[in-house]
Amino acid sequence: MTDLAAAPDANTPAKLVPGQPDMWAFVLFETLVFTAYFGFYLFHRAQTPELFVRSREQLDLHIGVFNTLVLLSSSWSVARCVQSARVGAYRPARKGAFLTAFLGLVFLASKVFEWARQAHMGNSLSGNDFFTYYFFLTGIHFVHLLIGFVALGVVGYQLRSPARRSQELVETCATYWHTVDFLWVLIFALLYVVR
Repeated sequence: MTDLAAAPDANTPAKLVPGQPDMWAFVLFETLVFTAYFGFYLFHRAQTPELFVRSREQLDLHIGVFNTLVLLSSSWSVARCVQSARVGAYRPARKGAFLTAFLGLVFLASKVFEWARQAHMGNSLSGNDFFTYYFFLTGIHFVHLLIGFVALGVVGYQLRSPARRSQELVETCATYWHTVDFLWVLIFALLYVVR
């Protein structure tokens, strides 16, 4: 059931950029930091291409594709959350936030399984340059995803009460989640796909 009394005013002009400007500054900063990480990775890959190709072949592309599809689905569900909140449909918005969190948990479980599989194969953070980058990049992404769960928890909590509802907060947290998903797509391409 929608709560139209708390819906945004139709006469209020739409903002050009959703969420808080501080989040967009953070997104830009994170993108620059990850660009530097990717640059270091490509530099070291150019130094020992055979090692990187041989090591990359130990990754399971199917797991990488599965993880990518899960996170892309979570981007869809968080976008649905934002759209529902915009029209005052707060119960579906909460469901979208919870579905996003569930998909994030599926991703995390799959990533832990993949790390355990690599460890069982004898690969570790200190194994070689490729696996140093693999564990570092996927580990940093893992931490960012954990922070995303906090953001989703805040969204779910504040959507429960008309006194706490904030469309700007929903959009800010969704922006963060989309950034984490975008970074995964780049990591997936770099580690699993690029030959």
